[in-house]
Amino acid sequence: MPRDAGAARLKDIASFSGVRHNELVGYGLVVGLSGTGDGTSSTFTMRSMANMLEKMGVEANPDKLKPKNVAAVMVTAKMPVSATPGSTLDVTISSLGDAESLLGGVLLLTPLKGLDGKVYAVSQGALTVGGYSAGGQAAQAQKNIATVGRITSGAVVERAVPFRFNNQNAMTLNLSVRDFGTTMQVVNKINASMGGSFASARDISTIDLKLPDQFRGNMVPLMASLENLDISPDGKARVVVDEKTGTVVLGQDVRLSKVAVAHGNLQIVVSEEQEVSQPGPFSDGETVVSPSTDIAVSEQNNQLMLMEGATLQELVDGLNSIGAAPRDLISIIRALKVAGSLHAEVEVI
Repeated sequence: MPRDAGAARLKDIASFSGVRHNELVGYGLVVGLSGTGDGTSSTFTMRSMANMLEKMGVEANPDKLKPKNVAAVMVTAKMPVSATPGSTLDVTISSLGDAESLLGGVLLLTPLKGLDGKVYAVSQGALTVGGYSAGGQAAQAQKNIATVGRITSGAVVERAVPFRFNNQNAMTLNLSVRDFGTTMQVVNKINASMGGSFASARDISTIDLKLPDQFRGNMVPLMASLENLDISPDGKARVVVDEKTGTVVLGQDVRLSKVAVAHGNLQIVVSEEQEVSQPGPFSDGETVVSPSTDIAVSEQNNQLMLMEGATLQELVDGLNSIGAAPRDLISIIRALKVAGSLHAEVEVI
């Protein structure tokens, strides 16, 4: 059966209770760097090195260490709730001190902890860095970021999360689209698929799902059928404006009432020069510097343009007919909103 062009799968717009990731974090050391590690100003790196060497039976004075080949790093990973002891995770390693690059480094054994302070995984291995940094006193070349690296399957899970997905008697769906119409559409689609009143809306984006007796203790077949339901998300008409880059994004349901718009750019150019007045020979005059300022004003005289948009294409054509740049569109959209002609929510990011 062909899928509607505007439809999305339920699993793309909703999250299910019990299906989530847990953030893990750890502090470790990367060794084997080619003189691009932390400097002596990173005191925590020297203390970490001394503590590590003492645990291995080597006495070391932190004040005499020069960790140019060692860098202190933070190690992060996402652990799915279904992870079991022995499974592997990808980890990200980020420099904590003033290291120049982690290229060629090896992460030493690092425990990864959760929010409860318990160790759930351990990580160790050689880093892969998607960039480099090299240079001298007069020039430097850099590609991407060399102080962040990754280790694919670099962590081994040692402890599982104490949660059993199949032990749930009910389930909660959290929609990423905050819209009453979309929520009721999901409720009706789920009930029609399951053949009963099992789903109910708690609020604008939360749905409670009762589990039929035949799926209790065996929820995977039920979830496999529900997550592929076709949903056509709806929401408020919205115009998103990013003033930092001059980006304007118009949603599909944005409408514009009939309005006349005239937009003209005002450009003022100020140029300044310093003129020097020299005294005549054998005179008692002094050299005088006097500024000279020229001001030029240029203003466009555009005519009124009649605009109306019942569809997104008509709205785009009307805005393009004015001939305004993207940053000028931001001012026009704000003015249309104030005038009450733009029927959409304007969000500035």
